[in-house]
Amino acid sequence: MRLLKGELIKAGEEIARALNLPIGAEVVYLERLRLLNDLPVVIQRDWFSAAMTPDILDLDWTTGNRSLYSEFEQTYGVFPARGQSTVSARLATPTEGAFLQMEMPAAVLTLDQVAYDASNRTVNISAAAYHPLRYPLTLTQMTRRR
Repeated sequence: MRLLKGELIKAGEEIARALNLPIGAEVVYLERLRLLNDLPVVIQRDWFSAAMTPDILDLDWTTGNRSLYSEFEQTYGVFPARGQSTVSARLATPTEGAFLQMEMPAAVLTLDQVAYDASNRTVNISAAAYHPLRYPLTLTQMTRRR
């Protein structure tokens, strides 16, 4: 994993609304490039409350495959309980194409998520752009028998 960006930002209207925070609240923004067998497969962008996760940017996000949700749970006692996900596709931006080593123009799979804790408070929002050939999305469906 490579940390592309980790910073404190002031929440604009869209991020504040999604996180249920006031406009201008401090938010942590993490942008990471995830690798699989040393090949770039996804650019992961996460936003979450800085007040909920003090000093999270002091962690070393470049070692191994550090899990944001493990840090939420083990370090901060924040437990994502449910979420909402939207899967789509779009053309990659030039920056995404470069990081994902794609020949442009190219499409990426996108996964936008909102996670909530058991009290229905927003834990984080994330937006990911996946290399469609290196990380295909598989969905499992089950039918209920009557």
